[in-house]
Amino acid sequence: MPDEEELLDEKGAVDALNKALALQYRSALQYSLTSSSLTGIPAQAIGGLLIEYGDRELADARLLIEKLVSFGGKPTTEVAELRNPKDVDDGLDRLIETEAETIEALQASIEPTGREGRSEALEHMLEHMIMRKQRQVDLLARARSDA
Repeated sequence: MPDEEELLDEKGAVDALNKALALQYRSALQYSLTSSSLTGIPAQAIGGLLIEYGDRELADARLLIEKLVSFGGKPTTEVAELRNPKDVDDGLDRLIETEAETIEALQASIEPTGREGRSEALEHMLEHMIMRKQRQVDLLARARSDA
């Protein structure tokens, strides 16, 4: 049996996960908004990938909601601020910026997880979300590069 300090802090986890969830909602919507509203050849070239990323973000939002509910929490309905992109570069910059913020919020959600089995499962889930998001950000940065 883990020591008291190694147990999952359910309240802390719920608070941290809800902060991340508001950003996660934005991720799904920002990808959808960006992929569907940009015009021109460069936008068409990356649009399908952005749609796919938005679908993944929505799936991750569902996972966060499931965890929140399993810890007795109530999922937030707050969505972090969205922004209509002016052009492809602005849209990619916005996605890179907002995804970096969401990655940090997911990372912060690991802190209250503890060392018990369900804690390790939550931590692992969050790490996989972070890893996937970071790969997306890396691709967006390469696509944005003027080099």
